Amino acid sequence: MAHLLIAEDDELLRDALAALLEQSGHSVACAANGAIARALLESTRFDGVILDLGLPLLDGMAVLRWIRQRLMALPVLILTARDGIDDRVQGLNAGADDYLTKPFVIAELQARLQSMLRRSRLPAFGGSLEIGSGGTSRLRVDATLPRAWLDDEALELTQREWALLQLLVANAGQVVSREDVLNAWQAEPAEGAQGSNALEVYVHRLRRKLAESGLSIRNVRGLGYMLESGTS
Repeated sequence: MAHLLIAEDDELLRDALAALLEQSGHSVACAANGAIARALLESTRFDGVILDLGLPLLDGMAVLRWIRQRLMALPVLILTARDGIDDRVQGLNAGADDYLTKPFVIAELQARLQSMLRRSRLPAFGGSLEIGSGGTSRLRVDATLPRAWLDDEALELTQREWALLQLLVANAGQVVSREDVLNAWQAEPAEGAQGSNALEVYVHRLRRKLAESGLSIRNVRGLGYMLESGTS
C-alpha cells in the first residue's frame, strides 16, 4: 500500500483519517501545520498527500506550490472547507490532483484517494514506474525526476543511469535497443560508437546497483537489453 502524508490542523479529523487509512493498509505520517508538512516532505518519500488549505504557519496553497516545484509527480488531494468554485479552480490550477470539500463522505475520500494513487503510477500521468514482487525488492522509478528506490532505499543515480533505468522498467520483459537508449539520452549523432561504448559502462553500473534486488539486465545479443527477474 501507499505511504501517505496527512497535513491537517484539526486534531480529531487528522487522527481519524490516519486511523482509517492505516486500517486500509497504508502507512501514514501527520503534520499539524504547513511548516511541519514541508519538513516531512523534504526528508521522507511519500506516495501521496492529503492537504488542508487552512494550515497554520504555512498555508496549504504555499505547501502545494512548493510540492509542484520540488516534487512534481507527487499526487496531492486537497481536503478543505473552502467550497467556492474559485477556490476549487485555484487549487487545481496550482497543481492539485483532486479536490474534496468538508464535510465529506469517507467512502468518497477513499475512492478518490485510490483513484489518484492509481493514476499516479501510470507513466502517461508523469507518475512512477514499478517492478518487483514476491522474492524481489520493489523497484520504483520516478517518471519525471532522476530518482529511484529499492523498497524504501534511495538509489544514487546519474541522469543517464536514471534515464536508462526508467526506459528498462517501462519496457520490463521486452528488449530495449541501443538506439532507444541513445534517443532517451538525447545523444548527438556524432557520439556514434563512443555513445555505444558509454552505454556498456552505464549498464554495468546499473547491474551492480541492482545486484541485491533480484532483478537483472540481460544483454540480448544484437538487439539490446532487457530487465527481468532473476540473475543473468
